[in-house]
Amino acid sequence: MKGRTASIHRKTAETDIRARLNLDGKGAYKISTGIRFLDHMLELFTRHGGFDLNLEAKGDLDVDQHHTVEDIGIVLGQLLREALGDKKGINRAGYFLMPMDETLAIAAIDLSGRPYLVLKAPLKVRYVGDLQTELLEDFFHGFTTTAAANVHLKVAYGRSSHHAIEALFKAFARALRFACSRDRRLRSQLPSTKGLL
Repeated sequence: MKGRTASIHRKTAETDIRARLNLDGKGAYKISTGIRFLDHMLELFTRHGGFDLNLEAKGDLDVDQHHTVEDIGIVLGQLLREALGDKKGINRAGYFLMPMDETLAIAAIDLSGRPYLVLKAPLKVRYVGDLQTELLEDFFHGFTTTAAANVHLKVAYGRSSHHAIEALFKAFARALRFACSRDRRLRSQLPSTKGLL
């Protein structure tokens, strides 16, 4: 089975992002977004997903974090879609429940070819670290749209907004890890009766 990697350079008037993803990695990362808490979440995503990710983003943070956060989600979705190739032999769907102390987060993903995001994560603060918490939805929406995936994320309960976001990223990574993983018995099959994903 061939390695599944993708590289992207996406440059707009608002952001300049270079990234490389290896779906069959060992959790290695080199990440710089200009938003340290987002760096930390992407490091967690990489380690818990078992992916390798190099990502450098330069954005107009003097204006706002929105463009940078959303565009990183877009790039991550593009990388995933490209690295998956024809999707033959993948499990396609995955879910995970992630506890983190008093918090429980839930993630369910279907690499269906149809973008749809449901995010239920009521957060009590405007910022966690240096990240604007309302931009989580923009990040995951960007990912969902370009990855063409169904993504359902929920914080079931918890006290700490830090724990809520961290548990969400870990659950997301582990659900995606299973969805992307390959079943050798089904390696020549597309996981769909429609014949298209």
